[in-house]
Amino acid sequence: MAKRTIEPLLWTLFSAGGVVAALFIPIQLLLFGIVFPLGWAETPSHERMLGLLGHPLTRIYLFVLCSMALLHAAHRFRFTLYDGLQIKHLNELINLFCYGGALVLSIWTLVLLWHMP
Repeated sequence: MAKRTIEPLLWTLFSAGGVVAALFIPIQLLLFGIVFPLGWAETPSHERMLGLLGHPLTRIYLFVLCSMALLHAAHRFRFTLYDGLQIKHLNELINLFCYGGALVLSIWTLVLLWHMP
C-alpha cells in the first residue's frame, strides 16, 4: 500500500489561497489605494470603519483573506526553494519554515482581529 501524504491538501490550500488572493486583494487595493485617496468615492469615516471592523463577518473575511494568502505564499516559497535553490534534501526544515510560518502568522492575524475594538 502506498504511503499517504498531505500533498493533495497542500495543493488544495495553495489553489484556494491563489483564488482568494486573486479575487479579493485587488479589490482591497483598488478601494483603499486608489479610489478613496483620489477622492473618487467618499472616504468612510473612522467611526464607520471601526463599526465595519466590529462586525463578525468582516473579521471572518479578513482572516480568510490573510490566512489563505499566507498559505498560498508558503507553498509557492517552498517550491521556489526546492526548484530554484535545489535544496530539496532539506524537505522537513523547509516544510516547517514555510507552513509553520504561515500558521504562526495566521494565528497572529486571528489574535489581532479578535482584540480589535
